[in-house]
Amino acid sequence: MNTFHNKIELSAYIEALKVKGHLVGFVPTMGALHKGHLSLVNTGLEKNDVVVVSIFVNPTQFNNNEDLLKYPRTLDEDVAMLATLSNSKIIVYAPSVEDVYTTKIEAQMFKFDGLEHEMEGAFRAGHFDGVGTIVKRLFEIVKPDYAYFGEKDFQQLQIIRKLVALHHLPVKIIGCEIYRADDGLAMSSRNTRLTTQHRAISPFIYKTLKTAKIKFGTKSAQNVTEWVIKQFKNELLLELEYFIIADIETLKPVKRKSTKKTYRAFIAVYAGDIRLIDNIALN
Repeated sequence: MNTFHNKIELSAYIEALKVKGHLVGFVPTMGALHKGHLSLVNTGLEKNDVVVVSIFVNPTQFNNNEDLLKYPRTLDEDVAMLATLSNSKIIVYAPSVEDVYTTKIEAQMFKFDGLEHEMEGAFRAGHFDGVGTIVKRLFEIVKPDYAYFGEKDFQQLQIIRKLVALHHLPVKIIGCEIYRADDGLAMSSRNTRLTTQHRAISPFIYKTLKTAKIKFGTKSAQNVTEWVIKQFKNELLLELEYFIIADIETLKPVKRKSTKKTYRAFIAVYAGDIRLIDNIALN
């Protein structure tokens, strides 16, 4: 499998492929790959001649330095996992921080028409500046035709779509359905850090979301929100950080439902010291 650690060498290799008319897909990751990542890569392989998978733990999108230090780094295992899909059509870009940021490791400031201030933005200061910075840099290095992102990070997906539109980046963004374990827990690299007890109870998150979706058909957003808060007060092993029903275009919390708008429910929960997020389409 072709693995690059240098952006100049990678860009030259990809440029040679594009001269031959090859379509290039891209799946940016922070490593610690799981079946959810593989599903994104598989989707990319269906459409493109090659798929570039970046494996890079981006320091500028962590507002908690301890979380950055603890984030799993498993490059050899990740490459081996990708090899089960294809050796010839997957290219790995696993750069150092210096290769990506050169000398100054800091996030660029972005405005995403207010999307960055909702939900995750309200709880993780500067997070989406870090996301915007790394995704824009990676797009400039890889120059993909298509890029694939999971809907588990739906707010991030919408922000990246906005980034592409605002900066006129020549890449088509493809959102892919949330990949779940058999018991409903959304796949995340953080799941491996859950204790046995917390892993056993964590499917409660998706179970609650599914019931909230049913209730949203006949109840107000406020009523559904109050019900969800009550459920988590009764589940002592999980701590609810937020539950928000929002318009998917603005990501602003809904005040009164409209048949002309599309909504999703978003949730963030602590299972011990592990933070889990999830969401579900409501209509």
